[in-house]
Amino acid sequence: MDGKGKLVKIIERYITRELLIPFTVIVVILAGLYASYISGRFLAGAVTESLGVIAMLRLVLLKTLISLDVLMQLALYVAIIIGLGRLHRDQEINVLRSAGVSDRRIIYAVLMVAIPIGIIIGLLSIFVRPWAYQENFAMNVQAEAELNTDRFQAGRFYGSEGSGRVIYIQTKDDSGKQMKNIFHYINKGDSSEIIVAKEASQQPFLLGQRSQIHLFDGFAYSLMHSTTKDTVAQFEKLVYFTDKGDTVGYARKAATTSFLAGSEQPRDIAELQWRFSRPIGTVLLALIAISFTRASPRQDKSEMHLFAAAMVFAMYYILSGLAQTWVEQGIVSSLPGVWWLYVLMFIAALSLLLSNRQQRMLLRR
Repeated sequence: MDGKGKLVKIIERYITRELLIPFTVIVVILAGLYASYISGRFLAGAVTESLGVIAMLRLVLLKTLISLDVLMQLALYVAIIIGLGRLHRDQEINVLRSAGVSDRRIIYAVLMVAIPIGIIIGLLSIFVRPWAYQENFAMNVQAEAELNTDRFQAGRFYGSEGSGRVIYIQTKDDSGKQMKNIFHYINKGDSSEIIVAKEASQQPFLLGQRSQIHLFDGFAYSLMHSTTKDTVAQFEKLVYFTDKGDTVGYARKAATTSFLAGSEQPRDIAELQWRFSRPIGTVLLALIAISFTRASPRQDKSEMHLFAAAMVFAMYYILSGLAQTWVEQGIVSSLPGVWWLYVLMFIAALSLLLSNRQQRMLLRR
C-alpha cells in the first residue's frame, strides 16, 4: 500500500471514530432515559408489589431490549449529523478533500459504521426482540393476573370490589408457589362460589395458555342467591384457571421468525417484513443523514437543516408503521408489502447526495 493509500485508511478510521463515539454516547443516554421512564411507570403501577424488585428490573431490561433497535437507529442518525456536522463546521472536511479524500470515501466511511450497526439491529429485530416480547408478556400476565398468588402474603385477606373476590392463604413456602389452607370466595351475581383446600400450587405460566392454580384436598361450594339449589363437591385435585388476559396483540410480536416465515396471514407477513426491513432502513437513514451535515455560513440555515433532519426521521417512523399496518389490513399485498417505503428512501438518499455534489461543484466554479 502506497503512502496515499495509508493516508486514506487513516482518514477513514478517523471519520469512523468521529461517528462511533457520539453513537455510543447517544445509545447509552437514550437507553438510560427509556429505562428510567419504564421504571417510573412500573413503580406508579405498583408492579413491585406483584413481582418484586428483581422481577421489575428484569421487566425494565426486557422493555429496553425491545426498543433497542429503534433507539440504535435514532442514535446512528443523530451521530452522523453530529459527527460529520462538526467536521464541516470546523472545516476539516475541506482539508480532507484537499488531501484527496473524495465524497465517495466519506460515504464509504459512513457505510463502514452503518452496515455493521444495521446487521446488529437486524439480529435484534429477528431474534432478540421476539424473545424479549415473549418473556415480557409472560411476566406481565403473571403480574396483572387477578389470581397471581405471588402478590398475596400469607395470613392476610385480599379482596377485590370489581370482581367480588376474597382470598386467604394461611402459609406459603420460600418459593411462594406452594401454599396451605386456602380460602377463595367469588360473587358471580346470581350465585357465589367458595373453595377451601388444604394445599395449592401456582403453575408456571406458558405463552398462549391460561395461568393455572392446582388445588388439593378440598371442597367447592356453589350457593345460589335466588333458589335453594346449592351444591357442594369434594375434590382431591382441582385445576383453577385464572384470567386469560389479552394475548392477541403479543402473540405475533413474540412469534419466532421461522414461524412467521411459514405463515400466509397478512399480520404475520407484515411483522416478518418489518423485522427484515430494520437493517435496510438503518443504512438508508445513514445515507440520508449525510445530506444534513453540510455546514452553512448562515446559522439560521443550519438550524433549518436540523429541523428538516428531525422531520425526515419522524416521517420515516410514521411511514414505517403505516406501511406495516397497510399490509396487516390487506390494503397492500405482500408485494410490494412494506418495501415501497425503502425504495422511496433509496431514491431520496440518492437524490440528496447527488444534489449536494452538484451544489459543491457550482460553489467551486
